[in-house]
This record gives sequence, structure tokens and C-alpha cells, in this order.
Amino acid sequence: MNAAGIQYRRDTVILKALFWPKDLPRCFGLKMHSRGSSAYAGGVPCEGATQAAIQSGKSREILRAKEALQDDRPEGRRLLTRVASNRALKFVFAASIFSGLSGCSGGHSQSAPQASTPPTLVVTAVKSQLLQTTISLPAQIKPYESVDVFPKESGFITAIPVDRGSRVRAGQLLVKLSAPELVAQRTQAEAAVNAAQSQVVGAKAKLASDQTTYVHLKNAAQTPGVVAENDVAVAEQTAASDEAQVQAAQENAVAARQRLKSVSELESYLEIRAPFDGVVTERNLHPGALVGPSTGTGAQPILRLESVGRTRLVIDVPEDYAIGIREGQQVNFTADAIPGKTFHAPIARISHAIDEKTRTMAVELGIHNEPQLIPGMFVTVQWRAQRTASTLSVPTTAIANDLQRTFVIRVNNGKVEWIDVKPGVTVGNSIEVFGDLQANDLVAVRGTDELKPGTQVGVKQQ
Repeated sequence: MNAAGIQYRRDTVILKALFWPKDLPRCFGLKMHSRGSSAYAGGVPCEGATQAAIQSGKSREILRAKEALQDDRPEGRRLLTRVASNRALKFVFAASIFSGLSGCSGGHSQSAPQASTPPTLVVTAVKSQLLQTTISLPAQIKPYESVDVFPKESGFITAIPVDRGSRVRAGQLLVKLSAPELVAQRTQAEAAVNAAQSQVVGAKAKLASDQTTYVHLKNAAQTPGVVAENDVAVAEQTAASDEAQVQAAQENAVAARQRLKSVSELESYLEIRAPFDGVVTERNLHPGALVGPSTGTGAQPILRLESVGRTRLVIDVPEDYAIGIREGQQVNFTADAIPGKTFHAPIARISHAIDEKTRTMAVELGIHNEPQLIPGMFVTVQWRAQRTASTLSVPTTAIANDLQRTFVIRVNNGKVEWIDVKPGVTVGNSIEVFGDLQANDLVAVRGTDELKPGTQVGVKQQ
């Protein structure tokens, strides 16, 4: 039983409205204000409105019996329809009040739309200048001459009179080998020479005898009936054949001497001598080792010899900086192992070709009489690059791309234009550009793909 004396059955569902529409002005403190010809409503919700409505007895109880929910009789259907209608009306009324409050409170703050102004773009002029820049490049000092010592003939090492660090002169003995098979070949060659010479002597003796016989027969034939003419002709042909045999024997003798000379030269290869003045930098083998001719890049040399007093400084210059190079140009470089000292050397050799793998060009400096600079040492070269003609440059921040093109933003008559460019060498905060640009064209300091071509902009020159 409630306060009004109404008695409910068990399991009856009781719904209470939080407030009546007539209580909204009091709870929200709605007030009407007049400003000129317009009016607006404002209010602040009061805390505890629900509790006050319940305690004041102004809440409305809507009874929905559990049995009525399952009742198919007309009375039950009318009860459910009435309850649903009351709830819907209250929600619609509350929503309209809140929307009215929102519209009224914000209506007076809205201002009339203003005309949009074009964005201001910071621009700078394209510069035309002769590129001059200095970059640091790594380089390596190499010996002017170097050689790996291999034997030409197979054999056993009998002596190596030099060692690592030994300074040698051109023609000095480095390695001595022994090859018994070459001794046998020499003996055979000498015997062949002796045999050929004997054949020459025998052929010459026979030629002399046959020529004498021919002469006697020819003289006797002058007396008629003493010697037959056929005998004289046979003697003449025999002498001519002997001359041919002598010539063949002489040629065989020459060939035999050549073979002997070849064997002698092979024997000379058993003694390896220095091809130039230098220093021994490697010694890999010792007496008693069996060695032979080099059969590939992995073969181990007996010794390694490098020249002294003259070296090469090889610089791999990137393709972008391989410009304006000339022989005799002085180049500065420093060595980490010798701090505080700057060396100078002229450009001695230029390859005039770009390596396809590294995209660099080899340039050599000629270094003389610098004993501190040792072959194999790394140095840092201060490389000066210079164009032969003026080029255009823009700030490095002016370059933009959209994954399909690289461009700068040019402003022409207040409108944006995208100009495709190819970047060049970077010098400080500027970069070379090659494209459809002219000196003094205005380009955006900061390139971006957000400004589309044709956009109207204002400019502010940097």
C-alpha cells in the first residue's frame, strides 16, 4: 500500500517519473531575457532534482501489473498503450527543452561568415652561381710499384737471402731454387747441339769430295771419248745434293743451339732477382719448400716487394664531384696517424672513366719524398669541386616530392606551379636544381605537396 492508500499485489512493477514537465522551469531555473528584438532562455540544472521531486510527492506512480503484461483482454491492452504513451511524451518534452536551451544559449554567439583570404607563402628567388665546394673524401696511400714474387719453374727453395723489411736494389738475388730435371734437359740439349754440329761437318766433307769428283770428270770430258757425258751429269747432281744436306745440317744445328739456350734460360729462372729498388714487405716461405708457377689469385707468393720513396694516393671521387678536374691541381690531405700536419700533392693521373659498380672515378696524386706516408695508410682528402659554368640553386627545404615526381613550388602571378627538377650537388643550405626554372624565379622556401597547382596565394619574400 502506498501513501495514497492504493494496495498493490505481489510482484507488481512500479515505475516512477523523475519529474513532471511543470517542474522543469523550477529545477533548471529557466528565465527569459530580452535583448532588443530577440529573446533567449538560459538555465542551470538544480542538483538533487530527482530526490526533491520524489520527496515533494510530485512524482507520478505508473502502475504496471505483471498480470496486465500477459493479459490479452482489451482492458490490459489499453493499460499498456496508456503507459507507453505517457513515457514517450515525457521523453519528447525533455528532449525539446534541452535542444531549446542549447539553441538559445549559442544563438547569440554566432557571427556572420567572413570572406576567406588566400594563404601567405614565404618565397625566395632562384640564384644563379658558379658552384664551388669542398668535401672530405677518404683515400688510401698505395706503393708506386709493387710485385708478388712467384717462380716461373717448379723447384725447391735452396736459399732466401732477404727477409721482411730488407731494402734491395734492382737485380739483387732474392730467391734461389733447384730443379734436377732442368739439369737433365740441359745435358740433352748440349748433346743435341754436338750431334747437329757433327752432321754439319760430315755433310760439308761429303760435299767437298763430290765437288772434287765432278770437277775431275768435267775436265776429262773435254777430251772426246775419255768420260761419258752421263757420268759428268751424275757427278754434278750429287754435288748439288750434298750442298742441300749441308744447309739442312746447319739449320738443325741452329735449332739445337736454340733448345740449349731455352733450357739455359729456364735455369736462370731458378734465381729470382729484384725487378726494381724497394723493400721486402712480406716473406711467406722458407728454404726447402716446393714452389711452382702461380695458378690463381689464391696462390701464396714467396715474397712481396714494394718501391720506396715514391707513392700513389688513390682517391675515388663520386660522380657528382668529378667535375673540373685537371692534372697538376694541388690537393690537401691529412693523415689520422700524423695529427696536426697537412700534406700537399698534385694530381698526377686521372682515369677519365666512371666505375659502373661504385659510380666513382679514380684520381691519383703523385707523392715524392714523404717517408712518413706509408703505403696502406688511410688519409682524408679535402676535395674541391667546381663547375665549369653557372647553375641554379634553391634552399634544400624547397625540394618536395609526392613519390612520383620531385619538384619545387614556383609562384607565378600569385598562383602555385609545380616545376619538376633534378637535384644536383648540395652546398650548405643550398642545392643545385636542373629544370624549367630561370634565375630570380620565386619559389617556396618550404616545398610541400599540400599546395596544389593553381592555388591562389600571397607571397612574402624571405
